[in-house]
Amino acid sequence: MVPAPLRRTPLEDVHRALGAKMGAFGGWEMPIEYAGAVSEHLAVRERVGLFDLSHLGKVDVDGAEAGAGLQRLLTNDLAKVGVGRAQYHLLLHEDGGAAEDLIVYRVDAERWFVVPNAANTATACDAMRSVGLAPRPLEDWCFLGVQGPRSRAVIEAVAPGAGLLPYFGCLETSFGGHRLVVARTGYTGERGYEVFGPSAIARDLWDAFLAAGATHGIEPCGLAARDVLRLEMGYPLYGQDLDPAHSPLEAGLERAVAMDKGDFRGRAALERQRREGLPSRLRAIVTDERRNIPRAHQTVSVGGRALGSVTSGTFSPTLGRGIALAYLSPPDAVAPGDAVEIDIRGRAAAARVVDLPFVPRSPRGD
Repeated sequence: MVPAPLRRTPLEDVHRALGAKMGAFGGWEMPIEYAGAVSEHLAVRERVGLFDLSHLGKVDVDGAEAGAGLQRLLTNDLAKVGVGRAQYHLLLHEDGGAAEDLIVYRVDAERWFVVPNAANTATACDAMRSVGLAPRPLEDWCFLGVQGPRSRAVIEAVAPGAGLLPYFGCLETSFGGHRLVVARTGYTGERGYEVFGPSAIARDLWDAFLAAGATHGIEPCGLAARDVLRLEMGYPLYGQDLDPAHSPLEAGLERAVAMDKGDFRGRAALERQRREGLPSRLRAIVTDERRNIPRAHQTVSVGGRALGSVTSGTFSPTLGRGIALAYLSPPDAVAPGDAVEIDIRGRAAAARVVDLPFVPRSPRGD
């Protein structure tokens, strides 16, 4: 079968002019890095970074029954979400496995804005249709992220008033006469903002953010840096740390599951897991030596007994050590502080289980 052609971000020419290394991700060709993942990681941790995230889904859902339909479908409690607020959710299969994770923004009393992962937008929209909703994917929209301790000044210069948003707050505004959705959300652990608008203004928005951030040390950042930033915070990535084989309870995402709100897809399976016990648990692991960098699919063991395998692994510039997430079974086989080994190219690398996040959330990222 011939693979489908990669989709293109409206900012592709900009990224190539900046010398970005481009690569495939979620069915799109996206910037992986510019100056280098470590430099871009440090820019976000210390100053501010600008991301093109246009590969992610952008979906409008509206109508008098929109909120009720999403409430029946998703895991968290939308009844607690007022206008101008957002909430993290999972979409489950009936057996409790994760079909997708996403953020839902309430932009008006009967209007919701849903952001699923790149490859799963169609899955999320089909699920919404199954409960009688009429989602409208915004195929011609872009998505930019402004992340880092100096991001507030940058967003305020481009979208006045957005700098006052609380964490997981959102608003609708305009730029160049076009509708924008701006949210104080992100995937880095730092203070940050995410901006959605028509692709026709993507270049103007990008340039405006770079100009506003020039005195704050802004740096264009690619998906490689974003992956390291999110893993340092222990944020799961769908397709690696979240998948249909594992439930949100196994992934440690109980905070996004409102078992007391009433029925939702997959709820009965989660109730069964609660009664019978979890088959596995997603654990955080740090290697003892700088040279040992874990990667996906490497085996995690204790005393020669395999407990599971790495789902995401990388080198943490903040810690100067390798970090990883792994589903381990049985879930009580290890606890934070316990020693484990990771099979790194045939060598048993010493490591230990730790609590998440790997890196403390910045007080500026509240």
